[in-house]
Amino acid sequence: MSTTGNSTNLGCFYGVGVGPGDPELLTLKALRILQDVPVICTPRSETSQESYALDIVREYLDEQKQEIIRIPFPIDDEAGAAAVWRNAADTIGGHLTQGKDVAFITEGDPMLYSTFSYVLDSITSGYPEVTVEIIPGVSSVMAAAASAGVPLVTHGQRLVILPAVYGIDDLSEAIANYDTIVLMKVNRTLLQALANLEQLGLAGKGIYVRRASTAREEVVRDLSTLSEEDLDYFSLLIIKR
Repeated sequence: MSTTGNSTNLGCFYGVGVGPGDPELLTLKALRILQDVPVICTPRSETSQESYALDIVREYLDEQKQEIIRIPFPIDDEAGAAAVWRNAADTIGGHLTQGKDVAFITEGDPMLYSTFSYVLDSITSGYPEVTVEIIPGVSSVMAAAASAGVPLVTHGQRLVILPAVYGIDDLSEAIANYDTIVLMKVNRTLLQALANLEQLGLAGKGIYVRRASTAREEVVRDLSTLSEEDLDYFSLLIIKR
């Protein structure tokens, strides 16, 4: 996505996907932009001072010369999150109206279950003349499939990706209608889903991938060995019928 602004006095707003975790999976275009822009904006959990996206690209940045803006976002408070994104857009907009380019970094791809989309909505509505450019990144879905050595789909097969809010009914419907199901950001519901796989005759057809492409990567093919302590926010489950 790229839109052309009406004023040369405004900075450009970049949405930059930094990949699933391995810094070497950053695209050349993303690297060039991240090293050129004066302002880097990154989301972080309200419970942590660290940013996963920032950790991925930190070695490529010059934090002495570039301004790093960390935006804490509430995980479970939808109304609170909306206010955070509006405030973030105003902070970013302040830099853009000064003619500074701003890059909002996000793990994976900016257009797939990313916090970037919320800020994008606020920027495009509040600052319609700003130029926006989105740099795609390697998603955790593709990285996990590569780590597991499992093609997601071939020929005419169908793929569905479900977010963390899926439930057992959603999973049952997906299994009935798709050849491959990817459950992202798995949580306690996963353990219930495993029992459901047994009931649906899909035992042995799921692969759990944790922190794909990083030094902490783990690929688990025997799902019966998983416990709640093994679950990770940066993980997913691939189920192939």
